[in-house]
Amino acid sequence: MINDIKKIFGRITPLQTAANELAEAELALLRAETGVEYAAAQVTFNKQRVKRLRYFIAAESSKEEPTS
Repeated sequence: MINDIKKIFGRITPLQTAANELAEAELALLRAETGVEYAAAQVTFNKQRVKRLRYFIAAESSKEEPTS
């Protein structure tokens, strides 16, 4: 029981501090990688969307007959 109290109120060692910082850095890295994956998916999505819309506009434009 006394050891539990010491853990709660005791000083944190440099090793514990480094371990806590490492855990935070790993979590930040995972979050950043998730952001990169999301951004890459958005780029792919928008490239396909632009391609589809350009194709549609070209197809519709070729259907129109000149009104002279």
